Amino acid sequence: MIGGLAAVTAAGITPLRAQEEGEAFSFERLAERMKALAAENYAPPEPVGGAISDMDYDDYRLVQYRRDAARWAGTGAPFVLHAYHMGWLFDTPVNLYEIVDGRARTLTFSPDDFEYLGEMGDRVPESIPGVAGFRLNAPLNAPDRYDEAVSFLGASYFRALGRDNIYGLSARGLAVNTATGSDEEFPRFSAFWLERPAEGANDVVFYAALESASVTGAYRFVLTPGEVTTVDVTARLFFREGVRQVGIAPLTSMFLFGPNDRGDFNDYRLRVHDSEALVVNSGGQSFYRPLTNPPRLANSYIAASGPTSFGLIQRNRAFEDFLDASAQYHRRPSVTVEPVGNWGRGTIRLIEIPSELEANDNIVAFWVPEGHVSGGDEMETSYRLNWGDIPPGATPELAPVLRTLTGHGGVAGVAPDADRRKFVIDFDATSVPELSPETEVTPRVTVSGGEIAESVLERLDGDGIWRLVVEVSAGSGATVEMQADLMAGDKRLSETWLYQWNK
Repeated sequence: MIGGLAAVTAAGITPLRAQEEGEAFSFERLAERMKALAAENYAPPEPVGGAISDMDYDDYRLVQYRRDAARWAGTGAPFVLHAYHMGWLFDTPVNLYEIVDGRARTLTFSPDDFEYLGEMGDRVPESIPGVAGFRLNAPLNAPDRYDEAVSFLGASYFRALGRDNIYGLSARGLAVNTATGSDEEFPRFSAFWLERPAEGANDVVFYAALESASVTGAYRFVLTPGEVTTVDVTARLFFREGVRQVGIAPLTSMFLFGPNDRGDFNDYRLRVHDSEALVVNSGGQSFYRPLTNPPRLANSYIAASGPTSFGLIQRNRAFEDFLDASAQYHRRPSVTVEPVGNWGRGTIRLIEIPSELEANDNIVAFWVPEGHVSGGDEMETSYRLNWGDIPPGATPELAPVLRTLTGHGGVAGVAPDADRRKFVIDFDATSVPELSPETEVTPRVTVSGGEIAESVLERLDGDGIWRLVVEVSAGSGATVEMQADLMAGDKRLSETWLYQWNK
C-alpha cells in the first residue's frame, strides 16, 4: 500500500555512516535512521579517485571475484555472496554488512578476494576502499552448481534471473523526475545488510539504504530463486524536498527493432530486444502494448486504479525468433510487478527513447501514484517482482496478441500511400473456445490523433488465429494512439492491444 507512515523517533539512532560493529539491527531501526538522515543536508558520495576511477571498461572486465572467496560457502546455506570490485562507472563505495543473530557486522574485502587478469595483473592495488555492489548465487539451474540469481550494481539498479534465463532488463529501487523536463535523480543504494541464510533455506533476506538529494529510503528484499524467481520488496521513503514525479517499481529495458518496428537497421537478425511489450492487468482487463524504437522521445500513460500487475515481457521464446547465437535474446527474462495491497489511483508510464545501439537501455516503465510529493512526505510501498519466461501476469486468460506487424498503407503492388500505415494484429484463439469459426466476432478499434482508413477482421484457416488489419492515416509529425480488441456482442474475447505510432 502507498500511504503515510506512522511517525517515528530518531532519538539514539546511530547515523548511517557511523554503523557500530555488532549493533542490533532491524528494519524498523533502519527506517528510523533513514528518516533522521532525510532531515539532514544531502552529502553526495565522493568518487575515490586515483587508479580505481581511472579504470575503463576493458580494465574493469579483467577484475573478477574469486569463487573460492565466496562468503557463506561451506555453511550449508544454499546461497553464496560475491562482491563487485570498484572501478570504471562504479567508483563510490557501497558498504556491506552481515546480520547474524540479529546483529550487524561489517563484511570486509581485500584485493586477495579478486583475480586481476591480463594487464590488470600488473596493477593490483595494495588495498581497496570498499566494493561496488554484490551478487547472490544459488543452485538455480542445477543442484550442484551455484549460478547467479540476483545482482546489485550501480545506483539502485538490480537484476535477477529465473531458471535458464540470462541477464536482460533491470529493476531499480526508485525513479525520480524521469523524463519530466528537469534533471533526473538517480538514487543509490549506499549500504546493504544481508541476513546469513540458514542451512536449507529457500530464500534470503536483505536490506538496503537508499539516498539521493531529494529522498532517503529503507528497503527490505526477500529473494526466492526458482523457475520464476521472486523478489519481494518493501520500501519506506522519506522526502527531503518535493519532486515532480516519483516512479515506483521502475523497470529498464532495451528495444532496438522487431517485426512491428524494424527502423532502418540493416541487420540479419529478425529481432533485437530484451523486452517486446508492456503488459498491464487492471480492473479485470489485460492490456498489451508492443514496444517501439521511436523517431523521438515517446510517452504513453495507462491509467490504472489498483493494478493487479504490470511488467515488461519477452513473449517470443524460440531461437528462430531472433537468430542471435551470441546475445541469446530468446533467453532474456520477463518481469512483472505485483502490487501488495491496494496501490490506489495512479498511472503506469512507459517511456521509449530513440536508440541506434542495442547497448543502450531505451525503455523505462514504472507506476506513478496520484498526488503531489512534498518535502517532509513519507511513503510506504510493497510489491513482488517476478523474473522468468512466463511470470504471473505475463499471459492473459483471454486470447493473447501473438504478433504485431506493420508496413506501408495502401494496396500491394502499387505505390505506397505515404499518409497511411498498415497495422496487422494477430490474436491467438487456440485456447479460447468462444473464438471458434462459428462465433460472430467483431473488432473494436479506436484511434486518436489520426483516422481509421480501413479495418478488416478475418480468421486464418487452420491456424486458430484471428487477424485484424487496420490502416490509419495521419499528418506529418502526428502522435497516434490506437486500441483494439475482439468482441462477441458485449463480451471481450481478447486482451486489449495498444499502440503508439509516431509519424
